[in-house]
Amino acid sequence: MHAQATLDTPRVPDGTPSRDRAVAPAHRRPSAGLLLAVFLACWLVPLAAYAIRAAWLLPLLILLGTASLLRSGRSLLDRLVLALALLVGLTCAAGLIFTVWPWGLHPVPVTGLTLTVLALAALLSRRAPRLPRPRWSDAVSLAAAAGVAGYLAIPYLNANGFDQRLNLAMIGEDNARHPALFDVIGRVGGYLFIDPDSAREQIFSGLIHYPQGWHLIAALLDGFQNPGNAPTGPALMDHYILWCLATFALLALVLIWAAHHIAGPLHPLRRLVLVLAVTALTLGTELPRLLIAGYPSETLGLSLAAVLVALVVRPLHRLREQLLVVGALLIGIGFSYYLFLLPTGAMVLCWLIADRRRLRTRPGTVAVIGAVTAVLAPLIAVIGVLFAGQSEALGAPGGAPPVETYTTLLGLGALVISTVLARTNLSETMWRRYLVVLSVALLFCASMAAVNLANGIQPAYYFGKTAHLLILVLVMGTAALARLLPVPTPNTASEPGRRPITAALPAVGIATLVTLAVLIGTGVIGWTGGYFHRSGSDETWAREWVDRDPRALTRPASVTATAAKAYPAIPGTVTLVVDKWGAQSYRESVFLSALQSTTGQTESGIYFSIFDEPDRTAELLRRTPRPLRLIVAGQPAQQVVDGVLAADPSLREGLTVVPLKPAKAR
Repeated sequence: MHAQATLDTPRVPDGTPSRDRAVAPAHRRPSAGLLLAVFLACWLVPLAAYAIRAAWLLPLLILLGTASLLRSGRSLLDRLVLALALLVGLTCAAGLIFTVWPWGLHPVPVTGLTLTVLALAALLSRRAPRLPRPRWSDAVSLAAAAGVAGYLAIPYLNANGFDQRLNLAMIGEDNARHPALFDVIGRVGGYLFIDPDSAREQIFSGLIHYPQGWHLIAALLDGFQNPGNAPTGPALMDHYILWCLATFALLALVLIWAAHHIAGPLHPLRRLVLVLAVTALTLGTELPRLLIAGYPSETLGLSLAAVLVALVVRPLHRLREQLLVVGALLIGIGFSYYLFLLPTGAMVLCWLIADRRRLRTRPGTVAVIGAVTAVLAPLIAVIGVLFAGQSEALGAPGGAPPVETYTTLLGLGALVISTVLARTNLSETMWRRYLVVLSVALLFCASMAAVNLANGIQPAYYFGKTAHLLILVLVMGTAALARLLPVPTPNTASEPGRRPITAALPAVGIATLVTLAVLIGTGVIGWTGGYFHRSGSDETWAREWVDRDPRALTRPASVTATAAKAYPAIPGTVTLVVDKWGAQSYRESVFLSALQSTTGQTESGIYFSIFDEPDRTAELLRRTPRPLRLIVAGQPAQQVVDGVLAADPSLREGLTVVPLKPAKAR
């Protein structure tokens, strides 16, 4: 056996097959009749799919069509990931068009426009659609990502009824605000910051300038699944949960892909160990918290950042495709979670400097893509800072205690850096580039901690976000460990009779031990929560989530679900909940207004800093416009309301008080 890492292929950094690099033979110019037929098909196909209720197939057609026009990458998964990254970024930018044209997010015009652009791209580039053959490694990577999503979906699958699913979603307060954005963007048909005055009538004003890339893409895809039927009430939350799970599956997939892309060609044994290691780290670190707490925008931003890191460390052989995908990734990050725009932009700048000689061969392409990216990528950040004062949020307290984050960064960082610094790896350019990328992520994380400390608070909410990016880069760095694993040595002339199975046993044994160590260390298997377990708990975020009993309803979930069923929204009437404790009233009202699509009307009665009763209820009644329907959950809450009204009878004007008896809950 031997422990040498797979060598780079200098001429083909991304492993593009030589037949794709050959100069294409001259093609005859297509006839006018053929061009007309193609462009008619671009619009007739989506129209027919919509008519026969098969519009859900159109996104897959667009993805395959985009992938078939790319030429970078060796495998089908390479093409699909690059095409998906390209489409996400371009869709975020095209959302500006969808917002102002008359058709909104309707699947027929969106698909017709997209297929027309693809047809024009094929015509101008003179490329015929072509896809690589699927490989076993593609299937393994897809199965691992699906396994991660399926594992984390277990609590929702075990839930019996909407109240139990809502109970799980209410663990994260952001699972109330993101469905509201998803809902309104789907109904409006585009971004809300384009017309903020109109948006204020439909949604909580604090969300109007929030990055909406994920919400627009989710609403767009949901429209393909259910054309003309926007989900409401419980269905809205169920659809939102589904897209959150799909987004986390995407994160798992691109992490696996990015680690393999950075590593380059690998022996199948190393490839399998790397898939298992990345999958285990995805489940064994803090990353599952993105799904549990309700951070789909950050999840999408991290997914795009993972692809970008991989392309900075190991650029694509085709420079135009590299520039186009990197530009689209920066735009997608800016529209979905612009906190990561600064570090990823710095990473891209490092790549531009390192490959400046290569870039000089395409000055026009660099100028055009650079100009478009420079305008669109920071657009949402500029709007948020100038019009919504979002820079003040960097000092926000809250979030999980950072102890486990430090443990993850130190432990995983020591492992990855030590393997990268091994002579076999460090001698190659890509691993020196990886160290630069890692340094940028580390500096960004440290800078956010410094900002928190300068504001007089411990590293908190947004420090955790920056730590997620650093963890992401470290997880991809485990490719350095996989490259150092020994692999079976083929028979030589001096050992012609050596049995293949016997020769493979030492390498397989070492790979098995390394895999077991990773699985136990991450808490995926074993009797402890792993090295990266949660503070105050012996279980990982993923294990604690999956072991949760969905039948153990909390009172806020029980009250919210019961109120949603018993008291549907009344047009023109504000509906709020009052419970025994102010924090419960706040949480129940936030989720109820999201389910009833009334966050724009309920804002004045929800978002203020008073939580103690009866002061909160008194402030609620003074600030909320009439007519107002107050859902009172229990006798203690009724006594609070009666006391406030007795003290100020004028608050009774336009007020309706209705009782609620929620199911038993802890």
